[in-house]
Amino acid sequence: MNSLTLEMPAPRFAWPAWREHGLAFGAALALHAGLAYVLFNLSQQAPLPMPVSTVLTTQLITLPAPVVEPPAPVPVEPSMPVPLPEPVVEVAPVEQADLAFKRVQQERQEQAQQRERERQQRREEQQRQERLAREERARAEQARQAQLDAQQQAQARQAEAERQAAANAAAAAVARAEAEAASRQYLPIAKQAPDYPATALARKIEGECTVAYTVNTAGRVEDPHVVGQCHPLFVKPSLAATKTFRYQPRLVNGQAVAVANVKNTFSYKIR
Repeated sequence: MNSLTLEMPAPRFAWPAWREHGLAFGAALALHAGLAYVLFNLSQQAPLPMPVSTVLTTQLITLPAPVVEPPAPVPVEPSMPVPLPEPVVEVAPVEQADLAFKRVQQERQEQAQQRERERQQRREEQQRQERLAREERARAEQARQAQLDAQQQAQARQAEAERQAAANAAAAAVARAEAEAASRQYLPIAKQAPDYPATALARKIEGECTVAYTVNTAGRVEDPHVVGQCHPLFVKPSLAATKTFRYQPRLVNGQAVAVANVKNTFSYKIR
């Protein structure tokens, strides 16, 4: 048998054909797309407006000459003197030390004066407080003394009132005793009641009638008369009854004396 031998060439690396043609195709496509975009933008620009020509018209006008006023005078301010610079005095170190010492001494003196003024103010304030306290104590003492005086005056008035009341009571007691003694000395011996007037009884008239009279040395009634308010119907019976009164004569030092202004009140009441 015959044998057939095929010899295969050695393999080598090569780009595929479609890849080389694809790159060329992509580049051509991008170029055409850019050209179309540029043409499209140029076709969309607005047309430029037509230029308009402007016509300027000028006219010559003649104006009157302006009136020029004279300028107002400008007030001239007085020039201020320029202060001269103070001369610079160089101070020696010794003089500076003396000045510092004097300044310290002056500050100490001012501080001492300030402390002295403060002490003086404190002393004045203390004296003022003491004066106010003394015045307050004096006012309190005056008020207390006035209160004591008022109490003493009230006590004196009360004592005077009590003394006057006691004196009045004693005088009243003496008067009552004298009246009792006088009444005992001319005690009534006989008293007759008056007759009730028939007219007053018929008219149902009531009232009182006071009669004043004098008891003579014999104990009889003299000069009887009506005093005060008395109904006319009661006057006559009251005087008639008074004339019948009999008294024991009043004796003074063993002698009978008359007693004036003796009063008796008659009451007329229907029972």
